Amino acid sequence: MAERSPHSSGLRRYLFYLFTTITILLITSWFFILRSTGRPHFIDHKIFPSSNIDSMSENRNPQSLHQYDVRHSDSSTPLLQDVSGPEEHEFSTCDPGRAALRVFMYDLPPEFHFGLLDWKAGKGEVWPDLSKRVPDYPGGLNLQHSIEYWLTLDLLTSRNSDRTGPCAAVRVDNSHEADVVFVPFFSSVSYNRHSKVKPPEKTSKDKLLQDKLVKFLTNRKEWKKSGGHDHVIVAHHPNSMLDARTKLWPCMFILSDFGRYPPNIANVEKDVIAPYKHVIKTYFNDTSTFDDRPTLLYFQGAIYRKDGGFIRQELYYLLKDEKDVHFSFGSARGNGINKASQGMHSSKFCLNIAGDTPSSNRLFDAIASHCVPVIVSDEIELPYEDILDYSKFCIFVRASDALKKGYLVKLIRSINREQWTRMREKLKEVESYFEFRYPSKKNDAVQMIWQAVARKVPAVRLKLHRTKRFSRYEVG
Repeated sequence: MAERSPHSSGLRRYLFYLFTTITILLITSWFFILRSTGRPHFIDHKIFPSSNIDSMSENRNPQSLHQYDVRHSDSSTPLLQDVSGPEEHEFSTCDPGRAALRVFMYDLPPEFHFGLLDWKAGKGEVWPDLSKRVPDYPGGLNLQHSIEYWLTLDLLTSRNSDRTGPCAAVRVDNSHEADVVFVPFFSSVSYNRHSKVKPPEKTSKDKLLQDKLVKFLTNRKEWKKSGGHDHVIVAHHPNSMLDARTKLWPCMFILSDFGRYPPNIANVEKDVIAPYKHVIKTYFNDTSTFDDRPTLLYFQGAIYRKDGGFIRQELYYLLKDEKDVHFSFGSARGNGINKASQGMHSSKFCLNIAGDTPSSNRLFDAIASHCVPVIVSDEIELPYEDILDYSKFCIFVRASDALKKGYLVKLIRSINREQWTRMREKLKEVESYFEFRYPSKKNDAVQMIWQAVARKVPAVRLKLHRTKRFSRYEVG
């Protein structure tokens, strides 16, 4: 056997040591890189830095998680996350060419929209002349579901030369140029005013209008072309479109929640959640401090509710005798709205509890009052939550925890002045996102809803394109 060369053996040892040293250096440097960047851990769809994960895992009870969110939230992180690139909200005036959404709107007969508000159309008129008079919407609690009214007004004026506000959506005359097709049916006011059968009639006017709408839409070339997937219908009142929804389900609904919809009819993937229009007074020039609001926790409204609303009465018995807590029955009748305004404006926290459905106008009343919302509704869906972090200005409590004796009050009392002040300032930042106005203004509720619709358009296009894969090759 030939002898090994000492030079060859030394070279191998040198290469081995060199390789080992380089490997150790690489592993060490990678370790320090990971530590310096705070490798993310994913928990409940939120990202927490690794430096905090161990302290959270030591005490995983719900109360400690709430306290973590309040005390360690990053106040420098923007509340509104831009997930779709530059949009119209960067511009202070309407530029149709930069609008996020191009909308074709049907010229439905007035009986479907402003005729429901007692507007009398002249011969050949479809829409009112808004430069002369804007038809009024019914007041009181009717206003909370008036979303279709504000969106329609915005579209009708989107191309006005004298428009000074922004336009997230612009109306187009040709459906081939549109991203979506808007159906201007005032379904909530139709339900509120005309859902009861008036003898000798055997069918309500609301149902008749829904039947006529279904027939109109399903016969249109626009509906047939897309199967209705690119159509937008507002059904904000939980009972609106009760008959037509099962026939028009492919469309994009704008809703208050999914409480009375089966998931095959409405779901978060295809539909949009819109805020209620708050009915209490906005707290203008609010200079109140933690000490200026003597009531710790406020709730006033219907206590005995059906469906998931049983929790209200359970909480009533748990909280009615607690110090600094106002929990009582109330309604919009008489001076009820003014009393609720005063109560919310003088309270630190306001309860938003599930009622007949998961959502409630009370959340948006609380935001307008700068009263930190305490949300007890496990099934709630929230407007614009894909880009808005509600945990920075709301407290979320699971229903099962809220019903534990002493849990809710103990949690609220644990939030100190600094934490509350930080959340109240966030409320002031976001309140404009929930304001319905005409003319619409930058990033108000009207613009935010249109932007939410625009964010659904790519998914609609994907669905439509996939359905066309083999259509050109089909042989009759």
